[in-house]
Amino acid sequence: MKYEEELISTKKIYQGKIIRVEEEEVRLPNGEKAKREIVRHHGAVAIMCVTDDDKMIFVKQWREPLQRITLEIPAGKIEANEKNPKKTAIRELNEEVRLQPESLDLIADFYTSPGFADERMLMYFAHNLQPVSKELPQDADEFLNTVELTLTEAKEQIDAGLICDSKTIMAVWKWELLELRRS
Repeated sequence: MKYEEELISTKKIYQGKIIRVEEEEVRLPNGEKAKREIVRHHGAVAIMCVTDDDKMIFVKQWREPLQRITLEIPAGKIEANEKNPKKTAIRELNEEVRLQPESLDLIADFYTSPGFADERMLMYFAHNLQPVSKELPQDADEFLNTVELTLTEAKEQIDAGLICDSKTIMAVWKWELLELRRS
C-alpha cells in the first residue's frame, strides 16, 4: 500500500518568534487532494536531572495554553543559530535551574505531535550536576521556580495532573525504569 502524499503547494499562514504555520495542499495516495495545516518549529531539548539524593528537578511555571501551573523537566527551544543540541541543553539548564552537567547522554529523540507539527525534541540525561559559575539571563517572559521531587512524589504529581506534558511523563517513566533496573 502507498502512504506517501505528494506536495502540490505551500502557503505561509503565520510567522512568529517560535513557530511558523503553513497550509499545504497535497495529493493523497488515492489521487484526491487534501489540505494540511502544519506548525513548523526549530526543535527543542529537554533535560532529565536526578540529584545525588535521588530527586528529579522540575520547573514550576504557568502555561498559558493550559491556563494553569505545570511541573516540567527543564527544556527549551533550539534557536535558529544553534547547531549543537547538547549546547542548547547546557544553556537551558543554566537559564532555568542554574546547574551545569559534567556530561549529557541522549535518551530519546522524538517528535512531539507529528499529526500537525514538525517539532523534534531531544531528551538528555544530565550527569554530575554542579551550580553554574556564571548565570545566563533568564527569558524576560518566563517566571520559574525549581522543585525537587522523589520518584513517588513525581508519580503522585502525574496522578494529580500537575505533571501533564509528554516529555516530563516520559522522563518520570524512564527514571522509574532505571530505578527498577537498580533494584
